[in-house]
Formats: sequence, structure tokens, C-alpha cells
Amino acid sequence: MADEVATTDVELVTKEAETPTADLEGGEPALDLEASEAVVVKESTHERSDRIHKAVLPQLAFPIICFVFEIVMVFVYAFGATYDDAGGAPPTAESTTPNTDLRGKYAMFQDVHVMIFIGFGFLMTFLKKYGYSSVGLNFVVAAVVIQWSIVSNSFWHQVFGGETEWHKVSLGIDTLITADFAAAAVLITFGALLGKVTPAQLIIIALIEIVFYGINENINASYLGAVDVGGSMFVHTFGAYFGLACSYAFGLSNTRKQGNVIGALGKATLLVKDPRRKAIVAEADTAEENNASTKNSDMFAMIGTVFLWLFWPSFNGALATGEQQHRVVVNTVLSLSACCVSAFLFSALLRGLQHQIATSTSLTNGDHSHYKFDMVDIQNATLAGGVAIGSAADLVVGAWGAILVGFLAGLLSVAGYVFIGPFLAKSIGLHDTCGVHNLHGMPGVLGAIVGAIASALATDEIYGTSISTIFPERTEGGRTAATQGGIQLAALAVTVAIAVISGFVTGLLIRIDNWWFLSSFKLEVCCSQKALFDDAEYWNVPDEEAEVLSLIANEAGAPVTAKV
Repeated sequence: MADEVATTDVELVTKEAETPTADLEGGEPALDLEASEAVVVKESTHERSDRIHKAVLPQLAFPIICFVFEIVMVFVYAFGATYDDAGGAPPTAESTTPNTDLRGKYAMFQDVHVMIFIGFGFLMTFLKKYGYSSVGLNFVVAAVVIQWSIVSNSFWHQVFGGETEWHKVSLGIDTLITADFAAAAVLITFGALLGKVTPAQLIIIALIEIVFYGINENINASYLGAVDVGGSMFVHTFGAYFGLACSYAFGLSNTRKQGNVIGALGKATLLVKDPRRKAIVAEADTAEENNASTKNSDMFAMIGTVFLWLFWPSFNGALATGEQQHRVVVNTVLSLSACCVSAFLFSALLRGLQHQIATSTSLTNGDHSHYKFDMVDIQNATLAGGVAIGSAADLVVGAWGAILVGFLAGLLSVAGYVFIGPFLAKSIGLHDTCGVHNLHGMPGVLGAIVGAIASALATDEIYGTSISTIFPERTEGGRTAATQGGIQLAALAVTVAIAVISGFVTGLLIRIDNWWFLSSFKLEVCCSQKALFDDAEYWNVPDEEAEVLSLIANEAGAPVTAKV
């Protein structure tokens, strides 16, 4: 309409009411929203240019970063990598001999690959409007991490391995398996940040995390001599606490931004002094609404759960050999099976108990209709047994020990989703989208403790000659079983410390305002709080309303059009 003013020439601001209506956190007065008066202010050329840059560059940041990354990888692999002995032999008669290493490990490598690209991807599709990003960004981030982690891990291995000369990256099946493990750690971090960061931010986080992932793994494995065949510490615990610290720092910096929701939805309390409060309230409500599932999205997420559950023995045993691998498979299957039963049991029990606590009703007189399974618990807690048995999977824990560990992991994970997660969100504003603390963090710590106990009880009589394969320091360094158990606990402490510190710093780093080309979802023209947990900000999403109306029209045989 001619009477309307073009949005590129103006911005809407409001004048604060002189009389506050209430006090919010921090002792600052709240604004009477109804008393605000809208005025139109002319936008300067500089402000308009800055706004346009902020609107466009976040969309271009991702392709720019990926293009530069791939160019760098081409040169790094061209001059700094080579096939290992199995793949780099000259074309002679001997080179036609089957590669037994590849043939023996490729099946498990493919299992792990399926977990990374299908299991993790579909597990995160529970958000009703974030399915494209859950699967799509999982896909591309894992692809980036595989390339980067091979280079980074090789560098840190040479730093901490005491090698006298630098050499090229050796590429073999073990290299690819360890790259998948690194990708798993980053995807766990992705779960804590799901729906709250831009694709460009996610790539930056992944590149930084892999550096610290390699440092942590090599300090603990090469320097301390800790063992962790299934990655309870080095993969699950590290990825979870890096992501949680990053999410907390990311939200913490938002509290310093007037007008943003505290803790990025961790606490839905508004700061004052920003003239756009009404928009913030509405957009925060939209974000909270998007941070939910539907029956269809939950069913897609269960696809990821089932794939992960089926292939988890391969994840824990991909790098094990001989009788070690035999124990890994048996222990992991038993732990997962017990965990599945435990998760169903405690999901119904604790959800009902939670309702009775909330309504202050007794077990004898209360309504027992709320003792039902919750899909969040079933999608995630059923997998905790695979995490918890990881560090001890190749050890002689016994079939009963594996079942006990799985049962306890299921209980711990469900308790996390029912009680611990909501408590952390309410008390410190820690927002964990996928609940990685409950699936990977706490079960990972449990697994590390189980691994420490099993290591302290390992004797030559139980393991025989294989003990030198499992615990090299027991033979080469003269380390006792008790000392090895202490080293395992020390490795856990180191892992949590490095993960929390590096994750917190990374979370603050990506929120630096001067990095506006990595701008996050905040109240600006480029994106806003309502873009949280929504694919539409970075994907071409079909018009669902138009699709539904089209189906209705086809059924009725009459043309129906959507509102424009």
C-alpha cells in the first residue's frame, strides 16, 4: 500500500513507560508493556549497510567456511598424507595378497559408519520443525570432522607419542575408525546445541573441538597410559561435557545481551531496558513451542535409536582384537539388553512418581494413570548401557557385571531425563536440547568408574598373556593393577576438565559480537528467537499448510487455496 513505509528505510522502536510495574531478576524494574508507544525513526546509511551485512553474511558464512576448509584439506592431504603399508605397496605380485586387516575390520567400520550417519542423525529428528537440520547438518558435520580429525589426531599423536621425526599421516582402516569416533564426540556436542546455533557456528565449534579432543585422547592414552576401548571417557564423556559447557557459555553470554531470553531458553526471564520486549516475549514463546516433538517426529527418532542399539557392539569393539573383541561383543550386548529393560521399567515408574510429587498426592490415594512410558526416555536411555560398558567392555567383568552395569545405566539415564535435567535447567539455566548429559555424560562417567574398578581387579591369573595387550603399561612400565585403576580415574578427571574448559571458552568465542558474520539466533533482522529449532532459517521448507489444503482439495474434488 502507498501509505505503508518501506521496512528498509525505518526501524520500529518504543518509548519506555516512566512507571515500572514489577521488579525482575537483578533488581531492575520491569517495563509496562502496554504503556509503550511506537515511533518511527529514520535509519542512517551506515546503520542500513550494517544491518544488510548482518542479514546476508550469516547465510554465506557456511559455504565460505566449507569452501576454504576443503581447499586447505586438498593441500594438506596432497603433501602430508599417504596410504599405510597395506594400501600403499607398489604394484607387484605380492600386492595382490588380500588385505586381512581391512577384510577383518571393514564390517565393523561400516557398522560404526551407519551409527554416525544414520543413528545419530535420526535420533535427533524428534524436534517437530528441525528434521532437515538434524539429519542434514549431522551429515555434513560428520563429513567435515572425518577429514579434519585424521590430520589433527595424527599431529597430536606425534607430539605426545615421543616420535623423533615428523612423518606423513598414515591412512588405513584404523585411521577411518578413529575418525568416526571423533565424529561421534562432535555429534554428541551437537545434541546439546541442537536448534540453537547456525550451521557456520556448528562447523567452527567442530573444528575447535577436534583439536582439544585429540589433545585429551593423547594425554590420557599416550602419556598416562589409560585404556578406553569403547570410548566411555574419550568420546562420550568428552563430547557431552564439551557440549554442555559450550551451551551454558553460549546462553550465559546471551544474558549480557539486553533483550534476549536468559540462558537461551534455560530461564524464560526477560532482561529490561530493551525497547522490543513484546517481540521478545512472542518469539520466545514460538521457540519454546518449536522445542517439542510430534508423534511422527518421535517415530523417526526411534529409527536412530534402533540403529544405534543394534550396531553399538561394533562401536565398542571396532579396534579390539582376538579374545578382547569377543568379550566386547558379549559384554555390550548383555549391557544393552539389561539397559533396555531398565529404561522401560524406570520410565513408567519415575514418570508416574514425578507426577505424584508435582501434584502432592500419595501412592495409595493418587491417580496412577500417569505411570506410562515416555518416548524421550525410550529413545535415549535404552542406549545408555552401551555407553556405560564402553571402558570395561574388553575386560573380564563377567556376564553378571555387564548386566548390572546396563541396568544401572538405564536407571541413571531415566533419572536424568525426569529429575536432573529439569533441575539443571531451572537452577543454572543449562539448556540441553537432546539430553546428552543423561545419555552420554553421566553414563560415560559411570563407565569410567566401572573401567577403573575392573582395571584395579585385573590379575595375570585372569587375563594370562593378553594382559600386556590390554594394559601395555602393566608389562612395559611395571605398573600394578591398583595403580592402573587410579590412572583410569585420573584420566576421567582430565577428560572432564579439558572438555568443560575448552567447551566453555568455545561457547564464549562464537558469541563475540565482532564476529557478526557468525551471528547467532538473536533479535536482529537476519534471524531471531523464533528461528530457534526451526529449519526455515537455513532450508527451503515446503509450505505445510499449502500441502494439507491441497490434500483436502484433492479428497473433496474442489480447489482450495491457502491464505497468502
